[in-house]
Amino acid sequence: MTRLSTLVLVLVACSSSRVPDARFANRAPVGAVDDRRDVPVAPAQRKDSTTFLLYKYDGIFHRPITRTFELPGPQRALGVNSLDEVPDSTWFTNRIGVRELSLDELRTGPATIESPELHKPWTVLSTRTGGTTVGFVIRDARGEKFLLKLEMNGYPELETATDAIVDRLLWAIGYNVPENHVVYVHPRDLVLAPDATSEDLLGHKRRLDRAALAERLTLCDFGSDGTLRALASRVLDGKPLGGHPQEGTRSDDPNDRIAHERRRDLRGAYPIFAWLDHVDATEVNTLDMWVTDPVDPKRHYVKHFLLDFGKSFGVMATMGRDKRRGHAYRVDLTEILSSLFLVGAVERDWEQRGAPPLRGVGLFEATSYEPGRWKPNYRYLPFVVAEERDKFWGAKLLMRFTPEQLRAAVEAGRYTDPRAAEYVTDVLIARQRATALYWFERVAPLDRFAVDGDKLCFDDLTVAYKLAPVQTQTRYTARYHDGNGKLLAATNGLGPDANGRGCAPLGLARSADGYNIIELAVTRGNGGARVFVHVARDGAAGTARVIGIWRP
Repeated sequence: MTRLSTLVLVLVACSSSRVPDARFANRAPVGAVDDRRDVPVAPAQRKDSTTFLLYKYDGIFHRPITRTFELPGPQRALGVNSLDEVPDSTWFTNRIGVRELSLDELRTGPATIESPELHKPWTVLSTRTGGTTVGFVIRDARGEKFLLKLEMNGYPELETATDAIVDRLLWAIGYNVPENHVVYVHPRDLVLAPDATSEDLLGHKRRLDRAALAERLTLCDFGSDGTLRALASRVLDGKPLGGHPQEGTRSDDPNDRIAHERRRDLRGAYPIFAWLDHVDATEVNTLDMWVTDPVDPKRHYVKHFLLDFGKSFGVMATMGRDKRRGHAYRVDLTEILSSLFLVGAVERDWEQRGAPPLRGVGLFEATSYEPGRWKPNYRYLPFVVAEERDKFWGAKLLMRFTPEQLRAAVEAGRYTDPRAAEYVTDVLIARQRATALYWFERVAPLDRFAVDGDKLCFDDLTVAYKLAPVQTQTRYTARYHDGNGKLLAATNGLGPDANGRGCAPLGLARSADGYNIIELAVTRGNGGARVFVHVARDGAAGTARVIGIWRP
């Protein structure tokens, strides 16, 4: 675009019904939420996440039926600021969305201390409860405690590599995750504590002796040098409270004010989890911790974590020998009825997918991947009620990763076959672009708005990331409204440059604060979508600034 189109004034006597009612205060957006107020008594531990059969029943049958009778209408996400972004909180900390991350940061992820592999021997304190893998609670030579999850026979490198990589990608996006490391250990470096215990499924404890330890290790995959490969997850600080409920709030946490199904950071995780094929998205794989404030030891609050990513990247489909994973719920009534009517007459794309013959790689591919139809194992309510604007938020965050950053994160998986690392990186890139394009096509994918002199400029993400050859087909129309929604002027024929940057005349209203609503419509061939950008003068500086974004 070499010059701005001429602004054509349009006189309108009445307010335009096209402008949503939302208005914004003329001030800087909220960057962080004050949800770290003191909770002096630890909230009760939730038992729902441990009663997994009840959780399954509720998610598959009970709540879908009762919500249908409740006739819930669409509800916009909460936990967003005036720029339609998620501020920092005990749930989410903006990282790659607001700054460039180095390759070393991607390799390291959330880790704040060295891997325990460098600090042996390890003292085994107890067996690990929960999960399907063999595991122990260990203390390394420094005194740091870790959960040790060992690889199972027949699936070398599969869960450990996957968990370490996904852990780093979710951390880079902004979620709270544990410090996970892929490690190697020889059984001789596992020393039993004098009071080491094992616990069965019924909660009965007994002493863990060397024979019982050796028996458990027979279920694990040994390398040719006699070592075991495992994932070491540093024990989180604080008191565990169980997983967060997918609906409602914790009644005994005064900082938990937004119903979880309406949180943008949970709703917007849908495209991110789909990209990573993190099908094991349940309350069981979340954990709330009552923690001590690092600055003020007298203050405590609840911090919210995501856990256990080893079944991502098609691992669940591989280990469960179920190609439907990611394409259907475990119990999917829609799929069941469809199969009954079709009686196998139509072959689904996912039926022919298969894992490549590479060590550590599961059934992870991009050919049959449909970003808008992906499903986790069980219905997760924030995903069910998520709207397109929520998924746009998640899609633009995952698109921030460069290929080099993805390769750096994959290095944390410590694949022994370099072809496996290359394959996983390539699939991540292919699914990343497919995910972003799908959700960018369903909104006006304009972002990074800024006032530049007498222009309002923005990035068209579809063009900026070269997701489709649409630059020459893209046009913008700008309509200018005052703070009451009255149409003042319009201009059309605008387009992006080769880097996806577009601009429109600023055209501030003549009110004292210059409050102006600029309606930008994007057209690419057929159809279009809109976004409303609210602009006003900064009272102190006197210059115009963006104070609000509203996506209809």
